[in-house]
Amino acid sequence: MALIVQKYGGSSVGNLDRIHHVANKILQTKQQGHDVIVVVSAMYGETDRLIQLAHALTQHPDPRELDILISTGEQVSMALLAMALNAKQCPARSFTGLQLGIHTDNVHTKARILEVKTDVIQRELNQGRIIIVAGFQGRNEHGDITTLGRGGSDTTAVAIAIAVRAQECQIYTDVDGVYTTDPHLIPQARLLPQISFEEMLEMASLGAKVLQMRSVELASKHSMPIRVLSTFSEGQGTLVTFEDKIVDKRLVSGIAFSREEAVISLSGIPRQVGIEGRILGKVSEAHIEIDMIAQNATAQNTVDFTFTVHRREFPKALKIVEELAKELGAVSVKTNAKVAKLSLVGIGMRSHTGVASTMFQSLGEAGIPIQMITTSEIKISVVVDEAHLEKGAKAIHQAFELDKSPQPLAKVMIE
Repeated sequence: MALIVQKYGGSSVGNLDRIHHVANKILQTKQQGHDVIVVVSAMYGETDRLIQLAHALTQHPDPRELDILISTGEQVSMALLAMALNAKQCPARSFTGLQLGIHTDNVHTKARILEVKTDVIQRELNQGRIIIVAGFQGRNEHGDITTLGRGGSDTTAVAIAIAVRAQECQIYTDVDGVYTTDPHLIPQARLLPQISFEEMLEMASLGAKVLQMRSVELASKHSMPIRVLSTFSEGQGTLVTFEDKIVDKRLVSGIAFSREEAVISLSGIPRQVGIEGRILGKVSEAHIEIDMIAQNATAQNTVDFTFTVHRREFPKALKIVEELAKELGAVSVKTNAKVAKLSLVGIGMRSHTGVASTMFQSLGEAGIPIQMITTSEIKISVVVDEAHLEKGAKAIHQAFELDKSPQPLAKVMIE
């Protein structure tokens, strides 16, 4: 008998009919002889509604109280799902993160899981019950409720799967699996039967919203396979696993993108040693994540320093940078909050040349200017005007023939 952890997202439990549908899927898994632990998100749109309520009261809600508020969404869906299963004569019990024993650090609204206690899980499994867990939440050392950030239910599911040594962690959503890019943007996008942890981690960090980045990090570190499946259709989905277990290896696996980018640039900073650390240190102290970075020296013995942040952090980051500009004697601060990041990801890049030139040529032929570039071993990212995002994604997708079945890498020649 295998132990399986299943996670159902907000669209999967968005209304009572869908909750009944999910209950039937869980029941089928149980009838196949498996023990099942289920993690649920809040019903679709509920977390947004709760956040809007908080911001309608105050522009800056207290983080502790905000966590208490937004954690209630998952409690509604977990209780309703447990009721639906019990009504089908399938014993089930629901638990909050606090009740189950999910311990986190003390950072509200984006906490990290430190430990998952298994006492309650073992007790309930021994009694033949299905365990329904509220995702996205835990408790800190002070006994306060914490939340794990957007998509945190994925991380809850993976952490529990690791703690109980589950056979597999199944993430159910409203798409059939992981595609070469967002099929809503490009209908020709192709479903990937397998993708490596490394590629999925890059895709998640670069804007793909199928899995939360932290969940992939945890799964990779602890060798926990993740399978992304559709709640509403049958199929094998996409298995996220180690590179050496992937059968059909591609030069490029997919295109990720993010519309939520903003560029901040300090121009004309008098050149001095350590200026980069001073700028980034001030921004990081405010818990603002910096993504792409570029620096240019000018003929006037000054430096232009440019970086990107998430658009929601833009106002706070800009305020810090404007104060820094005065301290450093910068000539000006330039910004652009209407940019997007477009990224190409693939493990085949390690051993094949010409990927960057093909990407840049396809964007050039589409008439799309590139504002910033960054690369790693298996990814290339560019910043472009947000208005060019869709056109750029289609151009790259076509250039690398991502709508077609992969050829053996040994036969792929991109010069």
